[in-house]
Amino acid sequence: MMAAERIEKLRVEMRREGIDCYVVPSADFHQSEYVGDYFHAREYLTGFTGSAGTAVITAEKAVLFTDGRYFIQAEKELKGTSIQLMKMGEPGVPTLKEYVRKMLPDQGVLGFDGRVISMEDGCEYEKMVTAKGGAIRYESDLIDRIWTNRPSLSKEPAFELDVCYAGESVEEKLARVRKEMEKVGADWHVLTTLGDIGWLLNLRGNDIAFFPMVLAYALISMREVRLYIDSDKLGEDLKERLARAGVRFFAYEEIYREIGQLTNATLLLDRARMNYALYREIPDSVAVVEAANPEVMFKCRKNPVEIANIRKAQMKDSVCHIRFMKWLKEHVGTERITEISASEKLDEFRREQEHFIRPSFDPIAAAGEHGAIVHYSATEETNKELKPGMLFLTDTGAGFYEGSTDITRTYALGEIPQEMKEDFTLVAISNLSLANAKFLEGCTGVNLDILSRKPFWDRGRDFKHGTGHGVGYLLNIHEGPIAFRWRGVPGGMPAFEEGMVITDEPGIYIEGSHGIRLENELLVRKAEQNEYGQFLYFEPLTLVPMDLDAIVPEMMSEDEKRMLNAYHKKVYEEISPYLSEEERVWLLKYTREI
Repeated sequence: MMAAERIEKLRVEMRREGIDCYVVPSADFHQSEYVGDYFHAREYLTGFTGSAGTAVITAEKAVLFTDGRYFIQAEKELKGTSIQLMKMGEPGVPTLKEYVRKMLPDQGVLGFDGRVISMEDGCEYEKMVTAKGGAIRYESDLIDRIWTNRPSLSKEPAFELDVCYAGESVEEKLARVRKEMEKVGADWHVLTTLGDIGWLLNLRGNDIAFFPMVLAYALISMREVRLYIDSDKLGEDLKERLARAGVRFFAYEEIYREIGQLTNATLLLDRARMNYALYREIPDSVAVVEAANPEVMFKCRKNPVEIANIRKAQMKDSVCHIRFMKWLKEHVGTERITEISASEKLDEFRREQEHFIRPSFDPIAAAGEHGAIVHYSATEETNKELKPGMLFLTDTGAGFYEGSTDITRTYALGEIPQEMKEDFTLVAISNLSLANAKFLEGCTGVNLDILSRKPFWDRGRDFKHGTGHGVGYLLNIHEGPIAFRWRGVPGGMPAFEEGMVITDEPGIYIEGSHGIRLENELLVRKAEQNEYGQFLYFEPLTLVPMDLDAIVPEMMSEDEKRMLNAYHKKVYEEISPYLSEEERVWLLKYTREI
């Protein structure tokens, strides 16, 4: 069934329900960025496979909103359909909510599945609809009515992350959360985000491809934790250990009934991370305290055990990338290598490492012009052969018990054109400029993002994605609330603190030609403290050479050369002990001073 046919079937259901405008986001019931197969409703409806996007359907129009990472991909995937692409953030393009307001008639009915819309967005839609004298229908999943052979919810088993990796027991984490509840006078706390639940209960799962999440909700009081989960996912030993921490087990969907039975309670919730349908079940007698989940900042600040483990994970994956880079340089042009086979080779190196679990996200392996598609995913139909004269971009990660990695490198395959080398050098300068920042405590990713973009802006250029994101510990690879962004975000962004981990990943994307991105993970560390305050700096965790075959030294200032040379010196000194003699000789060439 093609997109046009599916949209028409949806319109039939909309007419049956009296709905004028229907919104289909990318989320699951837990506001996850990446979702399990059951939740690919927007992809099913539109054919757009990117991880971020929202479809809006009316009787006459169908549009898809997505961000700059996916403009090229969306144009390709929507070609030949009647779906209009709305490029978010571009001049003249309305926001999603502005568009919905415009398309919804007076006294109109807006529809969506309230379980996949955040409380924050749902309440905004409420105000919008009320102002138009209309109504909201959020109780029905209309996509489910038209999606034949829809995948079922995952029943994969969950597993425990041992305290030797987590650094804290469940009991210790609960004590910290309950202190935060006490501060705001809450006797209950509802938790719906999978990363927060996974962190709190040292619980991991297999319910989302690449991401070790388990579908669950939690209600936390001062005495107990009610965990709403398919209990078949939990082995008896794991149940017993969680029960000792005061965890009781209930059916996954039961939370919608039980939250409605709270009486005379004060409930702590996070409006940005809770779904709208669950919010609507809260009785009027319950006092609501709206604040960010305390788990969000707790898991953002890595503890000493996590940091020590993360260094081990990064060391392992850096070794794998260096071996992969050597193999790539030596074999492209002598044998047939494709995007998919190259990606598989990198994972082959990873499987040789102890405690490797799986890739930490869907790998990006993009040769030539495919590199300009920011979140490209190779398929058998698009699988390009790697040939001399190309650039090859890999954005991949590994999940170890010691943590998750996220590393991007772009490699010159043989001799490449001067334009590509100059673009590569600009990206390297941008990456190094941010990575070498020293700054006062209190700075956020919005304050520091200019360090990465200035080399671009000086040349009248830019890149249409964030410069970096927080990284979860064997959880979400994109973990808030920290990020590098040049635009502010609603509610602001927290200041950097020691122990936070963030990526640094500027890029250049030339449609039809090439793409370049260089990504390192950085650890926030304390520098000196003096009369001006506490200074912080970034320690590079990722230790993989930036391909010197693509660097134009003449483009770089002496200070920029010094930064690159210092980084490469660190790469060689820290990684060479884990390599063979042949590999060390090769690495010395690619970490030489320029």
